[in-house]
Amino acid sequence: MASTLKWKAAALSALMFALFIGAWTAATLPTGPAAGSPQAAALNAEQLEYAKMMGKDPGTVKPNGFPTPGQMGQTIVQQLSHPLYDNGPNDKGILIQLAHSLARVGLGFALACVVAIPLGFVIGMSPLLRRAFDPFIQVLKPISPLAWMPLALYTIKDAAISGIFVIFICSVWPMLINTAFGVAAVKREWLNVAATLEVSPLRKALLVILPAAAPTILTGMRISMGIAWLVIVAAEMLVGGTGIGYFVWNEWNNLSLTNVIFAIGVIGIVGMLLDLLFAQAQRMLTYEE
Repeated sequence: MASTLKWKAAALSALMFALFIGAWTAATLPTGPAAGSPQAAALNAEQLEYAKMMGKDPGTVKPNGFPTPGQMGQTIVQQLSHPLYDNGPNDKGILIQLAHSLARVGLGFALACVVAIPLGFVIGMSPLLRRAFDPFIQVLKPISPLAWMPLALYTIKDAAISGIFVIFICSVWPMLINTAFGVAAVKREWLNVAATLEVSPLRKALLVILPAAAPTILTGMRISMGIAWLVIVAAEMLVGGTGIGYFVWNEWNNLSLTNVIFAIGVIGIVGMLLDLLFAQAQRMLTYEE
């Protein structure tokens, strides 16, 4: 039954994708001046002149309008054929840009884990600390991560480290809240058994509380990773340099809409893979009573 449902869902997804491509093709059919007409020639001349002003190769200029699926296919093949090229600060392959973004996300996320999970354990085990920390968490949690960027740039004075700080600050709160909630929700009977056996606090935390709260902690980590991957794109647009967010902004400045759409697709696929990774870990740590 489950296998049949899986195949039906895959077939439905393929049909929806085919309909999307069909609608895209229909929406991008030529509606402007006919090729070879005086209007088309004038339009092309304007594009070539603008390309020269921007310092671009006129031979790379494409007609105005939203790109067609065929043009997107050419861009995808071109980008994936040479994903590791490096022609200078503003011209790097997509895998190099992804590596920079993933490195920033990984470092900021790891720092958030180091801070949020132990602190969440302490808060979850103490009703007094929960009440004391709650006002600060509720005030800081709604602040947009990008609102911290000017302060980070002013104090840290390094664009790359400021981006990592923004990832850290946006990843802390979901993990902290979910860890505290998971620890506080551990069944009282299990804690009473541990107390009866005179288990030390460290062993109780590692052998009783951590396994019971692990699914909830993984949920917080999964949410944090999704937010971190979303925020890094906007952060890299602001700080520039390298990364998938900077790639999107740079290609927009180069008037390459096909590369922008390609990067958007890459961002979505990588985000989906990261979410699937945490979902799999969550399933492995979730037990049925």
